[in-house]
Amino acid sequence: MTALPINANRTALLGARSGVVCMRGLLAVATAVIAMMAATASSSAADPKAVIELFTSQGCSSCPPADKTLGELAKDSSLIALSLPIDYWDYLGWKDTLADSRFSARQKAYSAMRGDREVYTPQAVINGMVHVIGSDRAGIEAAVARTRADQSVMRVPVTLAKEGNHLNVSVAASSNHDHGEVWVCAISKSVPITIGRGENRGQQIVYHNVVRNMLKVADWDGKAGNWTVPLENISREGIDAAAVYVQDGSRDKPGPMLGAAYTSLN
Repeated sequence: MTALPINANRTALLGARSGVVCMRGLLAVATAVIAMMAATASSSAADPKAVIELFTSQGCSSCPPADKTLGELAKDSSLIALSLPIDYWDYLGWKDTLADSRFSARQKAYSAMRGDREVYTPQAVINGMVHVIGSDRAGIEAAVARTRADQSVMRVPVTLAKEGNHLNVSVAASSNHDHGEVWVCAISKSVPITIGRGENRGQQIVYHNVVRNMLKVADWDGKAGNWTVPLENISREGIDAAAVYVQDGSRDKPGPMLGAAYTSLN
């Protein structure tokens, strides 16, 4: 083997080192790009574009198609789709086993805020603003797009995470809002019910993302906030998920949804 001159050796060594540095630089850039992509994906998943509330009833013959539609929408991670069974149809011959009078009051409060008398089942309220027939998937999707055109709707970043025996809730600051309420919902992802009487007698219907309990966490003043919610405060049999939302207005006068998050508990 012919030996290279000393200067040639130095040149080769510098070239090799330069190649190593260059490779390290490329790796650093690649790592940064991957991290940015991961952060973007994580941010997209953490910031849903709509909260869909379905007011439904086991005693309503028009509701099963809407319950099925909500189950399909619940698979979309960009949506938080919730079932809120009401109790005002219980007199029809079947007492809804999941109904809560608070949901009936919430539906009526929405109607009062809109200034109409549209209280019916199945009714879907999108982002606290627009209502459509709950089985009309195209209508729901159009309402999501329409409400998202309002730059104040669902623009506040919210996170929700289970840690041990409690939930951590975090709400970012907003320059566009200075008031609202933070609520946590305890959820059962899937509840099959066999209905014995009434308009749906003999049917087994699966209800999806059923809200089983609601807890006000705090009044929000537009500033960043963090809260800890003990799971024992919202838990009951069958709870396996939770959602948190920040909503303009109040419980009695609900306004647009400002932000929300969802997490599984198992």
